[in-house]
Amino acid sequence: MSLPDALLLANAAATWVMCGVIWFVQLVHYPLFRDYDRAAFRAAMLAHQAATQKVVFPAMMTELVTALALLAWPPLGIAAWVPWVGAALVGVWGFATVLVMVPLHERLARDGFDEARHRRLVRWNWVRTAAWSVRGVG
Repeated sequence: MSLPDALLLANAAATWVMCGVIWFVQLVHYPLFRDYDRAAFRAAMLAHQAATQKVVFPAMMTELVTALALLAWPPLGIAAWVPWVGAALVGVWGFATVLVMVPLHERLARDGFDEARHRRLVRWNWVRTAAWSVRGVG
């Protein structure tokens, strides 16, 4: 297997892991935040962050690194623009994660449940869900 093909395979695997995770989070996990015990919410958020990070960090980093590597080593038979679109979509979920989602999770963990923050978390997660879904079907 060539390096570009191995990169593409690793990239696709990481993308599909994150597609599954993001849809689960969007449709199941985040809606349940409303039902958490308010007295235990901060502790639950910290536990959520620690556990989720173990699953998503390796997949996200694999996806990021391989998306960038595919810019330098695109597989044969793939149009030149495809890796650039893929990398742009990684940028979408990356910026949304770093600039919006992580700060929202930190505020929820620090301050407890807040309906407005929760709605913002769910709305912004649709941006990431869309980016991963487009990557997943692409």
